[in-house]
Amino acid sequence: MPKGLVIVESPAKAKTIQKYLGPGYDVEASLGHIKDLPRKGLGVDIENDFATEYEVIPGKEKVVSQLRKLARAANAIYLAPDPDREGEAIAAHLAEELGSQADGGRSRKKQEKPVLRVTFNEITKKAVQEAFKQPREINWNLVDAQQTRRILDRLVGFQVSPLLWDKVRRGLSAGRVQTVALRLIVEREREIQKFEKKEYWTLDARLHGAKPPAFDARFLGIDGDKLEIANEEASQRILKALEGAGWTVATVKKAERRRNPVPPFTTSKFQQDASRKLGMTVKRAMMVAQRLYEGVELGAEGTIGLITYMRTDSVRVSNEALTEVRELIGRDYGQGFMPSEPNVYKTKAQNAQEAHEAIRPSSVMRTPEEVKAYLQDDELKVYKLIWQRFVASQMTPAVFDQTTVDIHATGTDGKHYNFRVTGSVLKFEGFLKVYEESKEAKDDEDESLKHKLPALEEGQKLRLESLKPEQHFTEPPPRYNEASLVKELEERGIGRPSTYAAIISTIVDRGYVQKTAGRGGKFFPTEIGFVVTELLVENLKDIFDYQFTARMEEDLDEIEDGKKKWTDALHEFYGKFEEDLEYAGEHMENIKRMEKATDQKCERCGSPLVLKWGKHGSFFACSAFDKKDPNSCTFTKENPINLTDLGEAEISSNNEEEFCENCGKPMVLKRGRFGTFMACTGYPECKTTRRLDSAQKKPDQPLDEKCPDCGRNLLLRNGRFGEFISCSGYPECKYIKQNLIGVKCPKCGKGEIVEKKARRGNYFYGCNNYPDCDFTAAYKPVAEKCPECGSPYLMERTNDKGVFLVCPNSIKKSAKAAAKKPPVKAEKKGSKKKAAEPVNLLPEVEPGSCSFQKKIGDAPAESPEEAQPTVA
Repeated sequence: MPKGLVIVESPAKAKTIQKYLGPGYDVEASLGHIKDLPRKGLGVDIENDFATEYEVIPGKEKVVSQLRKLARAANAIYLAPDPDREGEAIAAHLAEELGSQADGGRSRKKQEKPVLRVTFNEITKKAVQEAFKQPREINWNLVDAQQTRRILDRLVGFQVSPLLWDKVRRGLSAGRVQTVALRLIVEREREIQKFEKKEYWTLDARLHGAKPPAFDARFLGIDGDKLEIANEEASQRILKALEGAGWTVATVKKAERRRNPVPPFTTSKFQQDASRKLGMTVKRAMMVAQRLYEGVELGAEGTIGLITYMRTDSVRVSNEALTEVRELIGRDYGQGFMPSEPNVYKTKAQNAQEAHEAIRPSSVMRTPEEVKAYLQDDELKVYKLIWQRFVASQMTPAVFDQTTVDIHATGTDGKHYNFRVTGSVLKFEGFLKVYEESKEAKDDEDESLKHKLPALEEGQKLRLESLKPEQHFTEPPPRYNEASLVKELEERGIGRPSTYAAIISTIVDRGYVQKTAGRGGKFFPTEIGFVVTELLVENLKDIFDYQFTARMEEDLDEIEDGKKKWTDALHEFYGKFEEDLEYAGEHMENIKRMEKATDQKCERCGSPLVLKWGKHGSFFACSAFDKKDPNSCTFTKENPINLTDLGEAEISSNNEEEFCENCGKPMVLKRGRFGTFMACTGYPECKTTRRLDSAQKKPDQPLDEKCPDCGRNLLLRNGRFGEFISCSGYPECKYIKQNLIGVKCPKCGKGEIVEKKARRGNYFYGCNNYPDCDFTAAYKPVAEKCPECGSPYLMERTNDKGVFLVCPNSIKKSAKAAAKKPPVKAEKKGSKKKAAEPVNLLPEVEPGSCSFQKKIGDAPAESPEEAQPTVA
């Protein structure tokens, strides 16, 4: 009997939807996009109104063939990829390949059976079944918007990247949005380099009222006029004038201040909070959210999609979800925490798709505690964050009692020296009982909450305990981290939140920027990042301009809304792009041939040094070098500017000149196979070197987290194998925080599996009962039994073809590993008891004897704009 064929992107999503639709449908996965522009060649006919040459992606031929076979036997075809531009494009390409009547006339193959588009914002039984009652046709405006973006990215990537190959180095890439994001980081670094710190002083008075506690008031000015204390001399003059001064309360102002809850998450706000609060990269946060959206096994309930679609600009919430969350708030927190009417938020983004909802739990009644047992550690953290934000968004404001006290000190010169203190007390928690939004830095509100004030009245005399002058210096703007970069991109209208993860990954993977270690790592550009950005911005001014890039995003939104023709937008773009490209081809500096004179002298022959460019960046070389003369001077040394991968601490500590301990000659920074090191300039006569990673130790960083064993603060430390978190009470307390993945050890059955870092920097998984249990795995273990050989666990393995669950017994050991035997411990003489064998619950199976593997998702997608041109 014919069935309806439903096509989605991923196997996980297919599994969940199949359960909701029942036996009358076959649900299959396309495994992402099935068609794209060709890998070789531009694939866009600019002269023919930007006609495109889409082809089936290499490796997807079997998928398409199978879907065609199933389509012929089906009575109807339902296309159900994600409800956004990318999902609509996937649906359109499927329609073309399956030969539908709904493909806009783009396919030669026609079928009489209906081909329909189905969308839903959450994968729950009700939402899916409702969506199938209201199928629609493909939205070609959405498809055209996606195609326009793809063509724009292809034009920039394929026509600018070869310029960089020719002028700088092969393998480099440029991207329409990627390069603009890099420009933000580079320009911030330039601001920091040019920043001149300015000295200033603060003056705090420690005062006592009639009753405790004592409090600190800060100097504001003299006789009502604000005054900045510029230096120590100025602070000493004020201190002298305040000797023996009388201190009086001038005014006391009390006010009730309300702090309103924030809207539920949009994609960018979720990415920022996941970065700041959970320490996750944007890419990882989105991958975890994708798993929660597509469905998680919840015991007897089966597979359930726990959150709504996570790529959205909207803060809209459905009426059903509002009713449910208000019921939960009234039940669990009380009527005082529930406003009389639901909180309604306006979407800030002009281009937001109001058909979508904000990111929220599919059912708020599934509390984090209820689903905890079924989620991995990172899944629980993300679900809890989304759940808390949504619940808090529908609660009442928090109420603070704020008191501002102005104080006068009558100086020896008869002037009134003005001081002020502001204190806040939380009067009613409101939404703060559930959730508080993260911030990049502390603000005035945080400062006021620190001050606890006694009861004070106007005219009351105060007693001075001490005056504390303190020197400060203005600080440069902070470097971007993932959260602040996402925020900046969104505020400028550059790119879309759904692409930010790919953009950030690309500029890091290409070596244009690096991140400082630790949570909330900061981005700083490498030398190649500086060079590429300056060349592109200088020579292609329009294309990598902030406003121009933002305007292109607006054009894509107008195409989606049917207000603009996609070919018109491309013609407008290409006019400027063609001019800039021609100019860049003629005027862009060829860095490969760079040879700049310097005032430095060769340490071997005394000739001037010149600055050159090599495959590892710029370096100094002797000007007397001649390729044709084998006896010419070959002296070279690193240019310190391209050693930014040391990080801030190492760079600052290496500014002072260092001398060789063996021969006394200067030491210089060099880069080798294993990173940067100090080397003697007397080489080859003196071969002294010093590894920087062993000599430079970063200080321990205190964390706002308590040790579960002793209650002391935890510290972020640096050890032989990288960073780790442990108790500040060491050696009395030996607690070390481990990254548990929520899976029991399959070998001993007692320990938990933790993520560990090896000496070489790679990560692996092992039992936290080591050395009693020696279980290790190269890939992430998953608590799922192998259906073929009975192995108690599977492993999650990712390659360029996708994400797979594989049986550990399907991985053959190398001959070297198979031959390696554990050492046999010799028994002590006179020993009567034989040592107990460690528990091993794993069945004895020959490695490589099982063939089980199951695809559960696509490989992490590379943003199309970064795709490099292929040279035959």
